[in-house]
Amino acid sequence: MSSVSKGIKKVEVGLKWDPSPVGSPPHDLDIIAATYLADAPYDSPVYLVHFDSRAPDGTITLNRDSKTGQGFGFDEVMTLELDRLAAAYARVVVGVAIQPHTHEGEKVFGDIPNTAVRIRTGHTDLALSDLSAVAGSTAATIAEFTRNETGAWSFREIVRGFDADPTSFAAAMGTAI
Repeated sequence: MSSVSKGIKKVEVGLKWDPSPVGSPPHDLDIIAATYLADAPYDSPVYLVHFDSRAPDGTITLNRDSKTGQGFGFDEVMTLELDRLAAAYARVVVGVAIQPHTHEGEKVFGDIPNTAVRIRTGHTDLALSDLSAVAGSTAATIAEFTRNETGAWSFREIVRGFDADPTSFAAAMGTAI
């Protein structure tokens, strides 16, 4: 079990939303995690975890990837085992992006009903958001985890909107915080 005051060890990020109306294209939201080196914490990410993938070392895993929002509770879940990340990494930024559909107009978070993000360690919620603060955006950062000089990880909630497709967002999500 992870104690927030002694540093965060393991975190679960959950994302949920309502499915689109019958006959319309599905709403597809994705959690994205970007990992940065200690000596370059604001450069390009070393690797990304998204779209049904996992970190090369298995420390960040997308456990559930929903493409429709159907289901009960949090439809998409990512686990970050921060205490297992190599010492070379000192920063992880987590965000959410909406997958675009080419045959319809661009959707923003305000177009998708009952969107919610929950970040928790053990049974303790660190953050809850409905993304209403970024209702006009197509992507948003939601969290930043940083490792201090003693090796302990801390959390900072950062809800910041972007007007970008998932690929562009993933490249820029941690550089402008």
